[in-house]
Amino acid sequence: MGGARVPGAGEAGEAARATRSSDVLARWVTEVFAPQVLVIGLPPVVGLISDGWPGFWWGLVASALCGGIPAGVIALGVRAGRLDSRHIVDRSRRTGPLLVAVAAVLAALVLLAALGAPRLLVSTVAAMLAGLAVTVPVTLRWKISFHAAVSAGTVLVLSRVLPATPTLAAGGLVVILVCWARVRLTHHTYAQVAAGAVAGAASAWAVLALTGA
Repeated sequence: MGGARVPGAGEAGEAARATRSSDVLARWVTEVFAPQVLVIGLPPVVGLISDGWPGFWWGLVASALCGGIPAGVIALGVRAGRLDSRHIVDRSRRTGPLLVAVAAVLAALVLLAALGAPRLLVSTVAAMLAGLAVTVPVTLRWKISFHAAVSAGTVLVLSRVLPATPTLAAGGLVVILVCWARVRLTHHTYAQVAAGAVAGAASAWAVLALTGA
């Protein structure tokens, strides 16, 4: 009797393990494809592929300004207890760091354009600024997903320096995975991740089309 199996116990245990595995995967995806990671990583890649090593070094400058400065401000906020994490889950706390990000990206755009940085790299930074111009006003009232927006914009930019069809296909799957992860962790709704993905992709496409990059 003592060793009798409780009906349904095995199924419940398997369900719990599956839930834990899904949560671990969602957290991993959230960290690997965080906006900070993509914003810092994208410019050197674009610069290197489009213009070789000189473009890579220009890309590092863009990364330091567009990603490094906002990341530093957020890290200080987390350390001081003003922010919950580098993902700033609490929407009411996003305003200050986002304004810093807008200022940093704008400064990067002006500097790179003035100093003659590679054209596609300048367009990449302009696409970042356009994405912020769309998402920042929205997030003041509604928690649009920056993870979805930045990942979708990144895919559009990469499709200009890599073979377009496979890049868009593989990148689209990554964006879907990112959206799933944010919903899985209950940080966003389906509507919020969908809106973010559309905003990021549309703003990047518009800038790249207008600049002819």
